[in-house]
Amino acid sequence: MTFIHSGDIHLGAPFRGLRALSPAWADRLATAIPDAYDCVIQACIDHDVDFLLLAGDVFDTDKPSYAHYRRFVAGLKRLEKRDIPVYIIAGNHDPYSNWHDVERDLPSNAHLLPSDKPSFVLFEKDGTPSAVVAARGFSTLPQGEDISAGMTRAAALEAYGCDAPFCIGMLHTGLWMDPYKAPTSEKALMAAGMDYWALGHIHQCFLTPERNPKIAFCGCAQGRDIKETGVRGCLKVTLEKGMPNKVELIPTLQVDWEKLDVDVSSCVGLDAVLQACVRAMFDKNAEVPCEEMVARITLVGATHLHAELSDAATREALRCELNESYPSFYCDALLCATSPVRDKEKLALSNTFEGTVLRRMREDASDARSQLAYLQEEFSRRGLSVPRVVAEGLSALSERAEDRLLSMIADREHR
Repeated sequence: MTFIHSGDIHLGAPFRGLRALSPAWADRLATAIPDAYDCVIQACIDHDVDFLLLAGDVFDTDKPSYAHYRRFVAGLKRLEKRDIPVYIIAGNHDPYSNWHDVERDLPSNAHLLPSDKPSFVLFEKDGTPSAVVAARGFSTLPQGEDISAGMTRAAALEAYGCDAPFCIGMLHTGLWMDPYKAPTSEKALMAAGMDYWALGHIHQCFLTPERNPKIAFCGCAQGRDIKETGVRGCLKVTLEKGMPNKVELIPTLQVDWEKLDVDVSSCVGLDAVLQACVRAMFDKNAEVPCEEMVARITLVGATHLHAELSDAATREALRCELNESYPSFYCDALLCATSPVRDKEKLALSNTFEGTVLRRMREDASDARSQLAYLQEEFSRRGLSVPRVVAEGLSALSERAEDRLLSMIADREHR
């Protein structure tokens, strides 16, 4: 059995922050989301799947515009012509209670499942029971309740009194990543006996366990801001008795969002900085399956241009020039994290204030265990655990801390 797992389309999502910078790019991104939805529909057709699961937040608002509402229904009708069923649940952005205007126009292949309780629907293939889908849309629950309660393999099979080979669960939940939104746990889902859990709400693709995914967030079909970088899409899921589940990400993004660090340490002038940014954008764009990109660029490295690049007006002029260089790329912000060129080894041997600071910092950095303990305490005070990338990159972080502190001292002296 194969099906497409999608959700978090967010038809109608606004781009307020970008609109202030570029109305044209805000308009482009507004069309990118419906175009990404069309790609999900086309993926169902191209891969001739058995059905489509939409795990909530199809719309970004409880009152979708007529245009987005009609775009959504048109996609479902394309699948109706191919006899591909669609099973839909509501999310926190498009609650079930507001679907009545849309539900009356849903084609015969579309099934909207409720949010107030678990529900079950039987999928038959060539007239034979093939799968039971257990689903529940987003619901605000009393503290301590689990949204997956009652959604087990036994309950799914009992609902139809048949022994379908596959049972699939679908929820709009934050799981442990957003535990206040329709809470449940990996433990509860794994114990339910389902072959696969199709989850919505978290906008990042997430599979567990990786080699035989039983629980999956499909992520969003199109990134909406700089927090949603990289490839976005839907999941093609293949279930086969006695074999590990196969899950493939099918890209649907129309515009790629990226955060780029551009090393300008070898640049001899501002024109070279501009060219380095253009190269970085082209290099990153080659890694993703779409031509258009919005990038936030941070300039890094020790450079003689540090003073110029630290000037906000200079960077804004560079950003505008960059955006005129290639119409398919847009830089929404050009940030500076460079440092002046300085001989830190010579400085560390000096009797200056900076030298004393450097020696003390390096003394602290030599005790990695104490450094990590300090970070763990600071993260713990904020209810967080130290990310592995931080724990494994203490040396690089210490180097960056040296540069930042020396720059702060230099800036203060300059003022």
